Amino acid sequence: MVKFGKWIAKHRILILIVGVLLLIPSAIGMIKTRVNYDILSYLPEDIETMKGQDILMDDFGKGGFSMVMIQGMSDKEVAATKEKIEAVDHVADVVWYDTIADISIPKEVLPDDIYEFFNSDDSTLMAVFFDDTTAGDGTLGAIEQIRKIAGKQCFVSGMSAVNLDIKNLSEKESVMYVVIAVLLVSLVLAVTMESYLMPVFMMISIGMAILYNMGTNFFLGEISFITKALSAVLQLGVTMDFSIFLWHSYQENQERFPGDKNRAMGHAISNTISSVVGSSLTTVAGFLALCFMSFTLGIDLGIVMAKGVVIGVIGCVTILPSLILTFDKVIEKTRHRDIIPSLDRVASFIVKRWWVFLILFAVALAPAIYGYTHYDVYYNFDTMLPDDSESVIANTKLSEEFNMNSTHMLLVDADMSSKDVNSMMNEINNTDGVSFALGLDTLIGSAIPQEIIPESVTSILKSGDWQLMLIGSEYKTASDNVNNQITEINNIIKKYDENAMLVGEAPATKDLISIMDTDFKMVSTVSIGVIFILIAIVLKSISLPVILVAVIEFAIFVNMGIPAYTGSVLPFIASIVIGTIQLGATVDYAILMTTRYKKERSKGKTKKESVYIALSTSMKSIIVSAMGFFAATVGVGLYSEMDMISSLCILMARGAIVSMFTVILVLPSMFMLFDKLICRTTIGIRPKKA
Repeated sequence: MVKFGKWIAKHRILILIVGVLLLIPSAIGMIKTRVNYDILSYLPEDIETMKGQDILMDDFGKGGFSMVMIQGMSDKEVAATKEKIEAVDHVADVVWYDTIADISIPKEVLPDDIYEFFNSDDSTLMAVFFDDTTAGDGTLGAIEQIRKIAGKQCFVSGMSAVNLDIKNLSEKESVMYVVIAVLLVSLVLAVTMESYLMPVFMMISIGMAILYNMGTNFFLGEISFITKALSAVLQLGVTMDFSIFLWHSYQENQERFPGDKNRAMGHAISNTISSVVGSSLTTVAGFLALCFMSFTLGIDLGIVMAKGVVIGVIGCVTILPSLILTFDKVIEKTRHRDIIPSLDRVASFIVKRWWVFLILFAVALAPAIYGYTHYDVYYNFDTMLPDDSESVIANTKLSEEFNMNSTHMLLVDADMSSKDVNSMMNEINNTDGVSFALGLDTLIGSAIPQEIIPESVTSILKSGDWQLMLIGSEYKTASDNVNNQITEINNIIKKYDENAMLVGEAPATKDLISIMDTDFKMVSTVSIGVIFILIAIVLKSISLPVILVAVIEFAIFVNMGIPAYTGSVLPFIASIVIGTIQLGATVDYAILMTTRYKKERSKGKTKKESVYIALSTSMKSIIVSAMGFFAATVGVGLYSEMDMISSLCILMARGAIVSMFTVILVLPSMFMLFDKLICRTTIGIRPKKA
């Protein structure tokens, strides 16, 4: 490793040239990587709701679906608007009053439920189907065109409209996420490090590694908008420690080898590789644990972030040393005195009163666990958008004017008799919260002869082996009421056709709720298990992994439990993502202190001396690391108008601080309490006899 380090130092200009050249394909790869804005598309392909979506695409040529409400237009104006909407690329079908009969026929001859479906005061409603997926580029582009056609009189609701608003907001904000994170982290590092300019070169090195990571996502085909929004900020936060370690090691080796900067850097690179690779494994393991989710958004985020950590380590031992050596004179000119004062007295205070912090830990444990198991989450995707978003306004209008909060699509056998269809639809209509149930047989009322129903209507609602029906619900997606309603409707339709499928946003979200509960248990078990094994191998101990994981898990309980007491509602993904990230990223704080404690204890120091030295020497590094992670995420959390991104970043920022205090205050107390057990169950830590 020393030879490798010296080679890097010697060929620093070549490395920088290659590094800059690699930015070109990385930028191209990043631009070419498609971003997926449909969270529900990450559900397992083998569940019924996803199979139903495939049937809609394959048999009906329909993917995305929206209810479009138009206000303040005459029937002729609406008919003209409908024709314009039908002409929009990727609009498959539009169902409105004139789809059933000519607008010259009085609406009063329509059955009451059909009339009420299309009309409310001065508003009219039409169902628009798209030939691309819910968040496909074609669907999102079509919705943009539809909004332009009718202007302020048009309200496009549904999941596709929500996805479009998420896309627009994400594209607007994503660049600022990186800018804010870089500025705040640079400020923290400039204050806490010995050079004002050194953070700039760290940000350049990490920024290049982030771009490499984003560019290589091209080989994945596409990434989710959540991954795109969080990956750069997270990679900055979790790999910053590597750069700090290299810089400190380089300074130490300059004292060992005065006047020979290349040799000093060679040894610094060697030291960094041996130390950072081990600690980065826990972070990588935390992210890879997300890959065990059946909800494949976890795989998406897990792979990208694990890859980002690995690329970050490589950049830390190649690009950053090259930058430091190339601009060494400039960096030296911006040196300043250490601003952070000595923390020896603080360490002494904590060690002397270790039992106080142990009591506080014991007292806080029960309320932390209670909060951790009682916070509320939301699954309704328009909740993550600002109230003035077009889709949120449209969904509100649809609820107020037509008492409709969600729409289900029902697929049944095309050969089902009209008698059975009408009987089934009557049962569905009588289900609590169903505002309408619309199918081909429903459209043919007693006042309308079957002959006047055009073939265009038949082709919309019947294709191949299936016929399509629409069910309107008064209940909001992800609510207990709508989930109970879906269960009742499924019980009804299975009596008439055991292969019938209920699809749409609400049924898919109901599946998501049940899947996330299983995924949470799986990911938590895997992440804790893998990190436990890694710590056991690194520290050669049975007891230390239990103590370290318990300390960080307590910090996670506190962090995730706070919303239960503040009344905050978290996005559904928060529990899994935060749990694994906070464990994987902040357990390094505990490993750093534990390694020094183990070293001092094996030298024959008393437990009190060992704990004091470990705490006093590691406290500054832990504080700087935690403040850096906090800075990388808190600014984004405060800035973003997208609630899911904002909530996740605030949780990660708070998690870094909670973990910092927990490791500094509670872990030394654990060492004091369990010292004898640790010595007996750890290789190389047994104190030497006097």
